[in-house]
Amino acid sequence: MASPAQDLGPVLDKDGVRLTVDDAIATVTLTNPAKRNAQSAPLWRALAEAGRLLPGSVRVVVLRAEGQSFSAGLDRRMLTPEGIEGEPTFLDLARSSDSELDAAIAEYQEAFTWWRRSDIVSIAAVQGHAIGAGFQLALACDLRVVAHDVQFAMRETSLGLVPDLTGTHPLVSLVGYARALEICATGRYVQAEEAVSTGLANLAVPADQLSDAVRDLASALLAAPRDAVVETKALLRGAQGRSYDDQRAAERAAQARRLRDLAGLGE
Repeated sequence: MASPAQDLGPVLDKDGVRLTVDDAIATVTLTNPAKRNAQSAPLWRALAEAGRLLPGSVRVVVLRAEGQSFSAGLDRRMLTPEGIEGEPTFLDLARSSDSELDAAIAEYQEAFTWWRRSDIVSIAAVQGHAIGAGFQLALACDLRVVAHDVQFAMRETSLGLVPDLTGTHPLVSLVGYARALEICATGRYVQAEEAVSTGLANLAVPADQLSDAVRDLASALLAAPRDAVVETKALLRGAQGRSYDDQRAAERAAQARRLRDLAGLGE
């Protein structure tokens, strides 16, 4: 028998984004393979909405994409004078005030921020091209499982732009400043073997095994008690911004909460 979430169909299905929920696992799917899941402002708003619509039961969110490419990056119409109907063009953005331009980019970034929430673990299943905004969307997730044919690239600099969809922080955290600079400034491809060896990807598998590998990882993540995973993720995410002694203190505080909770003495 299908679960109630499956009976109800997708929680969200618009602008190239579909959200489905099956108990503790939510799946966000990019659904425009004909355009290699190119990204635009409507898609970003749909991704942000998907984050807001997650039920409290969800512990793991899987991000996947239909077709041969995860995402080829920006919809190039955004770079043309005509733009996308109903959306500001790049020229419109450039002519706006500082506060308006900042607000517009901040709105776009919302599609990329919620994947880091402490109450979920997010996994990107990446095949084929993940270029520019596509690379940054994969970087927004906690974990990445890639197909052997994956090709990451940060192409913004070749367009005279910078990566501004929250990708620079996780990229530097994963591969270090020097390699991150080289990847961004040259726009070169990073393929599966390098992605795993540098920490960009947790695992690389043949393309036909990608779904199974992600499913196995999600199941393993669900095996531990939720609150322990939430506390551990928060500890690890904050570690780089704390001193050694501050991190020790954070560990003590987190463990105190866990011990009291396990003893039935938590708030």
